[in-house]
Amino acid sequence: MSPGPPPRQPLWAVIPAYDEERSIGATLTALAAQSDTGFTLVVVDNASTDGTAAVVRRFAATAPFPVHVVDEAEPGPGAAADTGFRFAVAHGAALLVRTDADCLPAPDWIATARAEFARGAEMVCGRSVPRRDESPSFAERHLLPALVRLTSLYGRYRGAHRHPRYRAPYVLCHGHNLAITADLYVRCGGAPRLPLRDSSDDVELLNRAREHSHRIVRSERLVVRASLRRLRAWGARRTLLWYWDRRYLPADDREVHVR
Repeated sequence: MSPGPPPRQPLWAVIPAYDEERSIGATLTALAAQSDTGFTLVVVDNASTDGTAAVVRRFAATAPFPVHVVDEAEPGPGAAADTGFRFAVAHGAALLVRTDADCLPAPDWIATARAEFARGAEMVCGRSVPRRDESPSFAERHLLPALVRLTSLYGRYRGAHRHPRYRAPYVLCHGHNLAITADLYVRCGGAPRLPLRDSSDDVELLNRAREHSHRIVRSERLVVRASLRRLRAWGARRTLLWYWDRRYLPADDREVHVR
């Protein structure tokens, strides 16, 4: 009798959330609609002042997978994501994925992440496209993504990202759409616990991982639909400068968290 397939490695999804009572329900619905619901979800409530945690707990009562809500008072998605990742690892996660509380993962998001891990990847950076339910304009659907890819090309060839200590090339990485093995996450030191205005935690995590692994890939098949709310609140120029090493910073810290 031939042996059956090996047991699947435990996969956990992490969502950092700050004052996302109005948005996170759609994200949770997208996760419940995954073709592969064999995962555990942890939502990190980053000191929200609204009913974010209550929305998640109501969802947990009928969710097709286990759901945990943990608290993190230190501000910033980096700290919140780090808390969620480390909670998952401490509870047995071998594979980790992350999205944000205003995003809609594609129905095959979990399945695609598993497939990339099965091919040997230790970190996977996926593709971000605008949410259809926000009725993106032609420019929002085409021109801005092209500019984002142009700044990514700059990032790939800038001197700071080409240091010999890096074992993998720089790739475009979105914090709301990445996957990483628990082993690499711990090995590289994890996400930086810095305020949002001080750091792009996704780029910092990518660069930390690149120092420890050559198995880091960009996957166009790993898709998340992202909100346009920052772009619409700030405009294209300021949004691009924000993502380009924080060359734009709002005067009021409260404006960093666009809601």
